[in-house]
Amino acid sequence: MSRWKELTGGTSGQDYAARFAALARSGKDMHGEARFCAALVPAGARILDAGCGTGRVMIRLAELGYDCVGVDLDASMLAVAREQAPGLPWYQADLTGFEPDVLGIAADFDLVVAAGNIFPLLAAGTEARVVERLTAALRPGGLMVAGFGLDEAHLPVPPGITLPEYDECCTAAGLTLVDRFATWDADPYDGGGYAVSVHRR
Repeated sequence: MSRWKELTGGTSGQDYAARFAALARSGKDMHGEARFCAALVPAGARILDAGCGTGRVMIRLAELGYDCVGVDLDASMLAVAREQAPGLPWYQADLTGFEPDVLGIAADFDLVVAAGNIFPLLAAGTEARVVERLTAALRPGGLMVAGFGLDEAHLPVPPGITLPEYDECCTAAGLTLVDRFATWDADPYDGGGYAVSVHRR
């Protein structure tokens, strides 16, 4: 069982969406992840939102002109995404066994984004497999972007995967580190408790 399922029971979609809606109403910028991705690939590029949740990031990317696909295992989160953007392609799938062709999806994405602490919330020990499956969905030269917390201040669960461990997973899957930042606003990484990593296939 994933740490996300242990944490939420797989029924938190509406609560999760409500929390982000309240943040948006308060004036908080909710589109940092989409803006970050848009700076890496041109409009029209194919983007896979891995662990898309309620679709906040992907819906914004679609509005910006990207060809997006969202994948998540949590049915309650996907129900919200489908309600908010019924015209976009949302798929329920486990990232540990993600095979685009089985879902009828071409495995030629220009960018895969894993926002929202996807890697620390996986089932322990499955991180390398997920990196491998997501890498396989990228075209040669494609980018994988993952942002996640590294300490208790930035995570809803005890810290799991470290940056060196994540980099090892990426190297084993055939990815090369391009850059690393402290935030989705591309602030320089200084060894803090949150990192956004960009790797290239």
